Amino acid sequence: MGKPYFPIESLYRMPWTMPDNGITWLEPTSQCNLNCYGCYRKNIKDSHKSIEQIKHELDFFQSQRKSDCISIAGGDPLVYPNIIELVKEIKSRGLKPIINTNGIALTKQLLHELKKAGVFGFTFHIDSKQGRGREEKWRNKNEVELNELRLYYAEMLAAEGGIACSFNSTIYSDTLQYVPELVDWAQKHIDIVDTMVFILFRYITPNTPFDFYIGDSKIVWTDIHYHSEYEEIVDLKSPMIVEKIREKFPDFTPSAFLNGTHKADDYKWLLSERIGNRDKIFGYTGKKFMELVMISYHFMFDKYLSYASPKTLRMGRSTMFLLSVFDKGVRKALKNYLKYLVVNPLRFFKRAHLQSILIIQPPDLMPNGDQSMCDGCPDITYWKDKDGKEKLVWSCRLEEPMKYGDFLRMVPKREKGTEKEKENVLHYNYNNLAD
Repeated sequence: MGKPYFPIESLYRMPWTMPDNGITWLEPTSQCNLNCYGCYRKNIKDSHKSIEQIKHELDFFQSQRKSDCISIAGGDPLVYPNIIELVKEIKSRGLKPIINTNGIALTKQLLHELKKAGVFGFTFHIDSKQGRGREEKWRNKNEVELNELRLYYAEMLAAEGGIACSFNSTIYSDTLQYVPELVDWAQKHIDIVDTMVFILFRYITPNTPFDFYIGDSKIVWTDIHYHSEYEEIVDLKSPMIVEKIREKFPDFTPSAFLNGTHKADDYKWLLSERIGNRDKIFGYTGKKFMELVMISYHFMFDKYLSYASPKTLRMGRSTMFLLSVFDKGVRKALKNYLKYLVVNPLRFFKRAHLQSILIIQPPDLMPNGDQSMCDGCPDITYWKDKDGKEKLVWSCRLEEPMKYGDFLRMVPKREKGTEKEKENVLHYNYNNLAD
């Protein structure tokens, strides 16, 4: 699969940094009501933090980092007993509470209470490897068949009103085929689905050509939480997802990105913003639109935008007419929209919406054992080390300091190992250098 052509100069590099970022990640609990294959966090029963501890973490966040929203994650935050109070606390600090959940514990009554508490939005994680087998209706369903479940939650939020609705899915080598259908489904519900997120699968597997260390102590790879004993493909990259989406949407165009800490042209967060309705996608915004949005929002509110409200995202038509002068992607969308109206002027009464498609490429292991992380990571969270020092750390690797007291160090396996090890090292180095 070749790399699709969108040169780095065609994209806006999101201005997010460690101290000034759109998002910060909060984990009130490590307990979850699912055990998903591919999850980066260990499911720990009765691991709820006190509301006082959560308030302290929020204080620490705000002393270190400007943010637009707090992603409330875990575990599953809806099993946290003080979730209503937590949402109120975040809202009272002038931050947007976003709940990242599998949705199982969400009821209409709880949703109503969360809205009154000030919840801004939900991101529902739904994919076919979550182990939803306890619900016979969803047992052994593929990604497209799970769209029925996604629609259930989208309609629940739409009925309550005024709550942002996003979905994310972990993408594996065998589920990559479904991505275009998920993007198509999102268009058909563009009026109630604000964002689709695709997170590329990363695990330590038997063919990983590294040894793992904490200090000078070697760690057995099967002792690490995020490992699989299957030989999975763990080097899917964001451009591969773009190429797959373009099989159904040839004009699909990213407009903004976050790079990797070790490679400037690694698209760690790759964002596309499209304008359309249930009938048609008129076009994709360009990098100038994204720059204008970020700079304007920061100028007005002293922070970068993360999630936009459903009311704002209904302004697709205004966006095309008002901002086309600044951005050629928006200008192209306006031309397509006007052609759409010429065919039937009554289409003017159909509202146009903005919708985001985001691809996240988690940690990559470099040939020398370095880990390429998201530069300006939005999912930074809180950690207190063994010496009592408070830090901001990557949430996707939090299991490492929790278990070992520090982050793992990777060392390439020595060539004097088995022929299989030599083959793995050569194969892995080739794949990385080829990028």
